[in-house]
Amino acid sequence: MKARNMSVSSEFLLLGLTDDPALQPLIFSLFLSMYLVTILGNLLIILAVSSDPHLHTPTYFFLSNLSLADIFISTTTIPQMLVNIQRKSKTISYAGCLSQVCFVLIFAGSENFLLAAMAYDRYAAICHPLRYTAIMNPRRCVLLVLVSFSISTVDALLHSLMLLRLSFCTDLDIPHFFCELDQVITLACSDTLINNLLIYVTAGIFAGLPLSGIIFSYLHIVSSVLRMPSPGGVYKAFSTCGSHLSVVCLFYGTIFGVYISSAVTDSQRRAAVASVMYSVVPQMLNPFIYSLRNRDMKGALRKLLGKKLCFSNGNHGFNPKT
Repeated sequence: MKARNMSVSSEFLLLGLTDDPALQPLIFSLFLSMYLVTILGNLLIILAVSSDPHLHTPTYFFLSNLSLADIFISTTTIPQMLVNIQRKSKTISYAGCLSQVCFVLIFAGSENFLLAAMAYDRYAAICHPLRYTAIMNPRRCVLLVLVSFSISTVDALLHSLMLLRLSFCTDLDIPHFFCELDQVITLACSDTLINNLLIYVTAGIFAGLPLSGIIFSYLHIVSSVLRMPSPGGVYKAFSTCGSHLSVVCLFYGTIFGVYISSAVTDSQRRAAVASVMYSVVPQMLNPFIYSLRNRDMKGALRKLLGKKLCFSNGNHGFNPKT
């Protein structure tokens, strides 16, 4: 195939999940609903944490940043798909595609590191309760969040810059609903060995290390919990980890599921459908997991929604003690 320099002016085609025109309204409605639920749910988490002084703790500080990353990653991918369906066009500009690759890597990577920071927080709370406030001091919490976003940004920029050196073929069809790094690389006509090696190396470091940290933290948590003499203490310790463990399983489980699905099927469209499980579903479900399983969060949400209801009814004398 003929190669061309994509830095001039060209477009990729996002083929989406199906070519059937009859299914486009259904897909549009489904993804619009999922996007709105994701934005609303995560926004409520952020507002609840910021408005309730009882939730100004390291655990909920990390949770609000996780919700922020969920909002950004969903906003990076879904609106472009909705716009393409609405205008009956599948195109995305070269700059737009590379930007999408970059931002998806930034916020997906940030989620990865934030989950590791939350696991460390649970480890400090359960294994070192007397030193918890000293270990998870505000300065360290802010530093962990900044490091999470900084490392993810460096990783994303590295991959994006490496994409700029590639020449692409005339066939620019991406069998996906957003520009995914490996899908874009497969369209290149130039040598992609360095790009592929970079993916494996950075995945091993920037995904492997946080996952190892999570496993390490929970091994120590389980070891400490099993030494507790009181059954009530065991239950309380595990209940504080339940929401985070559910989100970790959802995040990594969907990623491994997509990887396995891509390995066993030759259908790129099926792989695209499977990728929805890691790029859309976890971001939508995370607020439900943390709000339904957490008494403090449910209380904060009730207070927040109660305030909004009172203000909407013209009652400005809301008493936060009620």
